[in-house]
Amino acid sequence: MKAFVTGASGFVGSHVCSALRADGAEVRCLVRESSPRTNLEGLDDAELVVGDLRDAESVARGVAGCDTVFHCAADYRLYVPDPDAMYASNVEGTRIVLAAALEAGVERVVYTSSVGALGLHPDGTPADETTAVSLDDMLGHYKRSKYLAERVAEEWAERGLAVVIVNPSTPIGDGDVKPTATGRVILDFLNRKTPAFVDTGLNWIDVRDVAAGHLLAAERGRPGEKYILGHRNLSLQQIFEMLARITGLSAPRIRLPHWVPLTFAALDTGWARLSGGEPRVPLDAVRLSRYKMYFDASKAVRELGLPQTPIEEALTRAVEWFWDNGYAARVDSR
Repeated sequence: MKAFVTGASGFVGSHVCSALRADGAEVRCLVRESSPRTNLEGLDDAELVVGDLRDAESVARGVAGCDTVFHCAADYRLYVPDPDAMYASNVEGTRIVLAAALEAGVERVVYTSSVGALGLHPDGTPADETTAVSLDDMLGHYKRSKYLAERVAEEWAERGLAVVIVNPSTPIGDGDVKPTATGRVILDFLNRKTPAFVDTGLNWIDVRDVAAGHLLAAERGRPGEKYILGHRNLSLQQIFEMLARITGLSAPRIRLPHWVPLTFAALDTGWARLSGGEPRVPLDAVRLSRYKMYFDASKAVRELGLPQTPIEEALTRAVEWFWDNGYAARVDSR
């Protein structure tokens, strides 16, 4: 296999690249000039194409001669001062990548969507790929942009492109350089910046299993279908209790009513818009936390053979990676 990977320097994309190389594939990566290369340091033989999702010429150069495309890149932020830039990357960028893939005669495309683009059940029971959803259900620009990008992927599937959609839930593990919003939850815990929590929950999965799921989708996924790459539904309180067992640090015990962080986030986000800075607590993040985003990944387990590594292992690797890379001071109280 010769694979072209967008978002190769990111959390999920870099793990996809590592899994491809371990599988013996040739890898070509699309990276922006400004993208950090930290997660690519172990991929010395990977070919780098410097470009941008919004630049059709650089995307076409990257796709040329490849038989498989993994479109992992996305603008993932819960606060955006300029939403148009996010839609340009996530929606129009997807259109550019898929058009280039069809033009180049690529055999298979795996498009990385998100469970954020899927529907939820009001009672919090796990949703799946068939749960009803509409654009009006999407809260915030990130979710709206990913929902619209999924529709683009479906359009190109109808045109004959063999595109498989994967919807990762909440990946955790090593190599979260930025870190992501989820990595920030772990990092804040390690840095004792989490005095309290809210009653919310997510579906969690080892990032290495997410990467494996991408390769399995390329091999076994049905074109036009989507697959939730997830594992275990856990509340935020349960995650903190796991982190406490792993690190020896104390888990927060105070559960806040949602109106408290909602008020703070509204003020914090409002000030960020006035000052041009970044909010510490984005309003969309708190609004999303009012819902338990629980999902059923049994379709991917059944049809793709998606691995299900224990969440404790992924959390341990995340903690060790943050400690080893100086994001937080290591503790010896375990």
